[in-house]
Amino acid sequence: MVLGWSRRRNNHKKANNNNKNGGKPNMELVIPNHFRCPISLDLMKDPVTLSTGITYDRESIETWFDDGNFTCPVTNQIVKNFDMIPNHSLRMMIQDWCVENRQHGVERIPTPRIPISPTDVSNLLLQVKESSRRLDQLTCLDLVLKMERWGAESERNKRIIVDNGAPASLASAFDAFAGDSVERNVGVLDEILSALKWMFPLQLEAQKSLGSHASLSCMVWFLKHQDLPGKEKSIAALKELLSFGDKNNVEALSQIEGVNELLVELVNKRISPTITKNSLRVIWHMVSSESECGEKMKISFVELGFVNTLLGILIDSEKSICEKALAIFDCLCSCEKGRESAFGNDLTVPVLVKKVLRISSLSTDYSVSAIWKMCKFGEEEGKVLVEALQVGAFQKLLLVLQVGCGDSTKEKATELLKMMNPYRAELECIDSDFKNLKRSF
Repeated sequence: MVLGWSRRRNNHKKANNNNKNGGKPNMELVIPNHFRCPISLDLMKDPVTLSTGITYDRESIETWFDDGNFTCPVTNQIVKNFDMIPNHSLRMMIQDWCVENRQHGVERIPTPRIPISPTDVSNLLLQVKESSRRLDQLTCLDLVLKMERWGAESERNKRIIVDNGAPASLASAFDAFAGDSVERNVGVLDEILSALKWMFPLQLEAQKSLGSHASLSCMVWFLKHQDLPGKEKSIAALKELLSFGDKNNVEALSQIEGVNELLVELVNKRISPTITKNSLRVIWHMVSSESECGEKMKISFVELGFVNTLLGILIDSEKSICEKALAIFDCLCSCEKGRESAFGNDLTVPVLVKKVLRISSLSTDYSVSAIWKMCKFGEEEGKVLVEALQVGAFQKLLLVLQVGCGDSTKEKATELLKMMNPYRAELECIDSDFKNLKRSF
């Protein structure tokens, strides 16, 4: 079987080449069969030989084994020894062939780096552990940078690093240096957060280390004092930590002085979409916690004026941010102070009704739920119902039931329709698009 080397040239270049060859078209370049991987049939970049004696491209045969196969693709023999021996002779022959055919558009394959082994990772992590125990930030920083270089070389390296316990070791080192002094160890702490970012989701042991008071305080310090990349890494780590639903982490974070005010400030400033989204996600985890701490968080964020902030976000933000804002708004409406704050803003009902069937099914669920809570448990039920009718809520709720929704949303929409029905005869619906709706000051 012969495969041609694909050369991507534009028509102008083809014409020039034809002219140089006396009008004859270029011949198709043939790749020697023994240079091709038996799996991908592509030119091998990193040929390795199995114990069965067959040579494959490293990436292709690793993917084959990762998919759960235990046989040699060519011989169909069961592979008992998964060691892959680099075939340097064949690789150099392929490189020489590439150089000889440069005029045909063939690029020389780079000499592959030696892949890391689990033993290499284990030895490095032992050194990380020892350097963090001694609080030797310079040595630890060099080791973390070395680990990041390994990870940047290939996805395989990243997988081996994570599978051999790097997240737990790095999180433990982060806890140790944060407990010593954030200001003195800011360089190594920042680099550890960078490395952890591509190791999410974290293992349980890593979560425990990052959930310590010292680690959480350090990440909050980063949000206050670091530059934009530092803030993004810190808020991403907080979001990842709280996403596991551990009430202890929520409670530990809530006990850090000024964290609620800081999160509200980050959302208000909108210094980057990443920080805004992750800050909203962190706040949602805090206010949705089914514990006494979660109830306190709801009241705290309401008192910080976060209901009005959320309404401002809902007016002019993208889909993903609106979904997160609606989720928090719905949570805050679960408490009396949250509903009171929502009643106090004239934009609340029009904005919530507008978001029904406008963004996503999740946004519709949150919007219907928030309106239902305001009508069901609020002291100004009649006022909310009348205002909702005036901006087209009745028709939208009917559509929600027609297009389909979850059982919970269906029940709430049905109940809202029953509550609105007595007021319908006296009111007329107005346009619900609110194209001229401006931010509330």
